[in-house]
Amino acid sequence: MIFDASDFVFEPPAAVARARRVLIKPSATYPLPYPVSTSRGILSVIVEGIRRVSEADIILLESHPAGASIHPVYQALGYNFPRVLRLDVKDSILVEVDNPLPKALAVQTFWVPNVILSSDYLITVAPLKVINGKGSFCLANLLTLLPVSKYGSSSGGWETLYTFGMDKVIADLYFTLPFDLGIVEAQEKFVCGDDPTKGETEECGKIFVGEPFQVDTEVSETLGIRTDYLEFVKAARVGFEA
Repeated sequence: MIFDASDFVFEPPAAVARARRVLIKPSATYPLPYPVSTSRGILSVIVEGIRRVSEADIILLESHPAGASIHPVYQALGYNFPRVLRLDVKDSILVEVDNPLPKALAVQTFWVPNVILSSDYLITVAPLKVINGKGSFCLANLLTLLPVSKYGSSSGGWETLYTFGMDKVIADLYFTLPFDLGIVEAQEKFVCGDDPTKGETEECGKIFVGEPFQVDTEVSETLGIRTDYLEFVKAARVGFEA
C-alpha cells in the first residue's frame, strides 16, 4: 500500500494487538538523520500506532558496521521513546538458524540475535535508498541484524559475506528471518555511491507499507528502480513454494 507521507498514520495489523513483543528494525548504522537513517518521526508514528492497540514490549534492534556500540547512534538520532527498549546486536545472545530453502543461494545457516526469534511481530523500517544504481529497501535493511563478530573482519563490516554475493545473502535472509511487515520511508529518495553517508536527494512524498518482499517490489516497480536481490527472491520462491 502507498500512503502520502504528509498525513501517514500507522494502522497496525490485527496480529500486533495479540503480540507480547514487537521488534522494530530501523536503518540506523550512522549518526546521520533521514534520509541516511530511518527518521525519528516515522518511528514515533509506528510506536504510537502500536500503543493504540497493544501494551506489548517494543524493541529497537540495530548494529554498528564497525562493531562499536550502537547506543550513541540511537542517542544522536533521537530514538529516545518512552517504554521502548533499544538493543544492540553485538550485546545479544546469538543463535544459529537454518536457512529453510532446500538449496541456499549463499548461506546455509545464519547467526542472529535470539530476541528476533522470541518476538511475536517483526517490522523492518528503511529509507528509500539507491546505492550505486541499485535499490536498498526493507530486505536489505535486515543485513545489519547479522553480528559483525561472526561475519566481519578486524576492520568491521560484513566482509565475509561479500564473497557469496550480497544480493544472494539478502535473499537468503528473507527466507530465514520471519519479518512480518516492511515500511519504506519514501518522503525522499536518497541516491549515493560507495559512501552511504553522502548523496543527493529527490522528493517523493510517499510511504510504502506491506509484506517486506511485496513492498520492496512495489517501490521498485513504482519508481523504476533496479533492485537485484528481489530477482533472487523470486527465483528461490519458485522452488521453495513448490
